[in-house]
Amino acid sequence: MAKQYKLTVEKRSETGKLGLKNLRNNKKIPGVYYSYDSTNILFEIDEQEIKNAIQSQANIFTVAVGGKEQNVIFKSVQYHPVTEKIIHIDLYGVDMNKAISIRIPIIFTGNAIGVQTQGGVLNTSLNEIEISCLPSDIPDNIEVDITNLELGGNIQAGEIELGDKFELVTSSDLAVVSVTHAAIEQEPQESDEIEGEEVESEDASGQSSESEAPNEQSESDNKDSD
Repeated sequence: MAKQYKLTVEKRSETGKLGLKNLRNNKKIPGVYYSYDSTNILFEIDEQEIKNAIQSQANIFTVAVGGKEQNVIFKSVQYHPVTEKIIHIDLYGVDMNKAISIRIPIIFTGNAIGVQTQGGVLNTSLNEIEISCLPSDIPDNIEVDITNLELGGNIQAGEIELGDKFELVTSSDLAVVSVTHAAIEQEPQESDEIEGEEVESEDASGQSSESEAPNEQSESDNKDSD
């Protein structure tokens, strides 16, 4: 059963850069509520309220929007790139009787045999997968047991056991985790380079001695002629 948390929000009229700046200076976070069956609504929420909601680790939130309570999920949360403060939030209204698509974090359990006894390296390709389910069935995470994962093997999204309540949205042939051979660092072959330099030096020396030989022979011929 998905965790639920009640949020207190207020409709807002402030728009534009100056208006949003004033909101944030008063420790308010601007947001947009996207309804699945009616008009979108601009709202504001206390900074501490949204922090508490995130820390609650709830999946479904209840808010009073447009005069009636609605069940919503976080569609997106935007953070300031420097201060990492929350600067905007989008809420998406859900029908508790209709399935929605949502990304769920993956937790890997066990120690892969390919790493423990075969000298491989564990590579994680996906940290979350997208599934479809009823809002009330949204799980906190999905566990993937990697104990029997051998060197050279992988686990694809389609191989994860989800249960009857969930349908996989992520492509089934995407690799989630794998065990590969450890990279082997090749040291530079200094000895070969040195030998090569010596050979080149010897060749140069040989050419030099051969070029001097005719001169010596020429001098000998001159002496004989004298």
